[in-house]
Amino acid sequence: MTELHPDLRENVRMLGDLLGQSIQRYPGQECYELIEEIRAAAKGDRCQESGSGQRLVSLLGKLSDDELLPVTRAFNQFLNLVNLAEQYHGIRRKRGHQSDLMVESLSEVFERLKSGGVSPDELHERVANLRIEFVLTAHPTEVARRTLIMKYDEMSECLSQLDHDDLMAAEREEVVERLSRLVTEAWHTDEIRHERPTAVDEAKWGFAVIENSLWQALPRFLSSLDAALSESTGRGLPLQASPIRIASWMGGDRDGNPNVTHQVTRKVFLLGRWMAADLYLRDIQALRAELSMWRANDELRERVGDAREPYRQVLAELRERLVKTRDWAEAGVKGETADATDILFENEDFTAPLELCYRSLVDCGLESIANGPLLDTIRRAHTFGLPLIRLDIRQEASRHAEAVAEMVDYLGLGDYLSWSEADRQAFLVEELQGRRPLVPRNWEPSEQVREVLATCEVVAQQTPQALGSYVISMASKPSDVLSVILLLREAGMKYPMRVVPLFETLDDLQGAPDSMASLYEVDWYREYCQGRQEVMIGYSDSSKDAGQLMAAWAQYQAQEKLTEVANRYGVHLTLFHGRGGTVGRGGGPANRAILSQPPGSVNGSFRITEQGEMIRFKFGLPHLAVQSLTLYTTAVIEATLAPPPAPEPEWRETMDWLTERSLKAYREVVRENPDFVPYFRQVTPEQALGKLALGSRPARRKATGGVESLRAIPWIFAWTQMRLMLPSWLGSDVALEAAARDNRLPVLREMMKGWPFFRTYVDMLEMVLAKSDLRIASYYEQTLLDDDKLRALGEDLRERLQRCIQRLLELKEQTDLLEGEPVFAHSMRVRNPYTDPLHYLQAELLRRNRESEGKGEVPELVERALKVTMAGIAAGMRNTG
Repeated sequence: MTELHPDLRENVRMLGDLLGQSIQRYPGQECYELIEEIRAAAKGDRCQESGSGQRLVSLLGKLSDDELLPVTRAFNQFLNLVNLAEQYHGIRRKRGHQSDLMVESLSEVFERLKSGGVSPDELHERVANLRIEFVLTAHPTEVARRTLIMKYDEMSECLSQLDHDDLMAAEREEVVERLSRLVTEAWHTDEIRHERPTAVDEAKWGFAVIENSLWQALPRFLSSLDAALSESTGRGLPLQASPIRIASWMGGDRDGNPNVTHQVTRKVFLLGRWMAADLYLRDIQALRAELSMWRANDELRERVGDAREPYRQVLAELRERLVKTRDWAEAGVKGETADATDILFENEDFTAPLELCYRSLVDCGLESIANGPLLDTIRRAHTFGLPLIRLDIRQEASRHAEAVAEMVDYLGLGDYLSWSEADRQAFLVEELQGRRPLVPRNWEPSEQVREVLATCEVVAQQTPQALGSYVISMASKPSDVLSVILLLREAGMKYPMRVVPLFETLDDLQGAPDSMASLYEVDWYREYCQGRQEVMIGYSDSSKDAGQLMAAWAQYQAQEKLTEVANRYGVHLTLFHGRGGTVGRGGGPANRAILSQPPGSVNGSFRITEQGEMIRFKFGLPHLAVQSLTLYTTAVIEATLAPPPAPEPEWRETMDWLTERSLKAYREVVRENPDFVPYFRQVTPEQALGKLALGSRPARRKATGGVESLRAIPWIFAWTQMRLMLPSWLGSDVALEAAARDNRLPVLREMMKGWPFFRTYVDMLEMVLAKSDLRIASYYEQTLLDDDKLRALGEDLRERLQRCIQRLLELKEQTDLLEGEPVFAHSMRVRNPYTDPLHYLQAELLRRNRESEGKGEVPELVERALKVTMAGIAAGMRNTG
């Protein structure tokens, strides 16, 4: 049995001890001893010590309302500290330490590709033209408050300092004291948000990720990419290359979120420019101190005349313009007007003077100085630009159709919504080819349509560098794309913006290739998109609609066919993967996911959403961000230059056979069983999730409605809380059972061996099954269900989960889950004695909460403790939504 790495174990123990000392000071020794007794009982229960389970339930059942909160908080806080220690362990640089999470270096991957037949010229060209874009989303799965996240980051810094072997005793003591103080501060900080963050708050958090981590990480990563490329091909990264881009949905994603308005979007654009100007100002100040040289080339001399310090002269001018830009943006954020004269608005206004200084230094033989902090700033400027982040806009297709329909109706041209798709396309293309404005001058649209048009006006006022994609959710037809382009043009858009259909449900994924082929058939559109197209694949809604196995296969086939269609029309396709943190939303190890995409679908460009807590786990610290950027980049380059083979015909037939059974089994339960929705509502904390102020977006698309109206995140979050993990395995159980009966397991093993897509699917299923817990799910049912029919359904689902585990072990020829992932398995075992009490408490608190709601009032301590259990379990499970 693999144990934790000794260094990691030591850090976990130290943080746990410091938390224990904080608890002993407040609420006191008695509370501390009670918590330790609960922890010991939970640990004993996991080790199957006789009577431990009953003792645990008995201890938790006797807790008074006053004891509930400190006990739940203690277990929640410990799980956050374990996460912090594990996160730091992945990037630690202690002498002789080999992280369990080390990623393959860029040089190693480049050399492997070259030895596989890739020429240095092709490798250089592919890397120089690489386009990987991370889209930060505010999807509400980050449970920890920003205040606590900042304290955890400081704790990481303390752990880093303690790894220095040359610390004197007094220095070490000082760091431990600081760490102790931070743990105490965290213990005395309320971990639950009481007010929902606004969409602007979320955007500010996205900017903070750049300021605190990516600002340092990005030039560091690009420097390593440049060095690896030079070593492998003899040529480095071009000065203006920007293989990594950062975009955001925070403040732009209005799909089902009435809190994101055009005023919010305008404010976020301005805040980005304010933040960028402020960050670049710090860079320029530092560069002025560095670049004191007097030698300059003729090009620079022509610009500055006989200035004694030519570089400082150029930087002083930039500094003045950045100050003006920051003041202008700040006034705009406040709703005031400010002088826009001489502000920096277009990226080239900023990059050109910096590159002029760079060329001069190189020409004067000062290349080592040119390639220092100046190069870092140039690389930041090409990556982040003056807008700091590229903002995506997302809106539902029907909202654009309504806007066009109101215009058409006002002009007396008919009922647009009743027109056939062919008629809609013909009308839209005719308008797009014409020059007259469509929107009448004195027209008074409805409030909803006015908001759509106002958003388009805000977008049209931005530079191309400020904009990511305009994503259309629930897209299914070419007219969905054409109507957005028309609305943008009517708002004054002067250049073609990427307009991206998002195919989400099973039907939409299956119809996506034909839909895109119809769009490429439109001559006007092919000219508009200039041979480049982005298509977004939705992972979460397709899984909720069809079950994980069917959704994964439908996504794979859609990507294959979309790639074929794009190639047929000579269009370069970028697939935008709307993945979440969980397996039920397409999550899992990023490099394995990328390397299991269909051959040809990763063609030098890749776009992916990063959300909630996953942003912190991947990009929260500079070293961590460098590691994540390396991992993604190597995977995209490898998937481009050495893609996996296409699946064998027999494997395709087997997948069709499996998914036919999994889809039927999944929908029989989720859609057709009348007891399913009542079971889901009663046995999970779904109804209570709305009390967690996770994000600015409502949990439901509609205020009323069943599972279909529930967003994918709370749907998965709820099942994770009670450890049934149903969305990720339901349907697979029946498919694997049928495969075993039909003697198809040998074929499935072949598929695992030769097809990365299937192997990745099976590995992800194993990870989810390892996180499930039959005893805990059963306890929720015993505590929360009175109806015998609902209990019978729960018993059936748990039996199916058990059979799914058995079939998976049989398929992988293993005795236990996670035999091939011992580090992850041990990490789960470390967490269990802390998550178990939270689960048992949550079930009890949900019962008390519902009883109290029936009487009209819920005690505040019960409600707060319930929220803490949800936060703690989310921390214990890591990828919650």
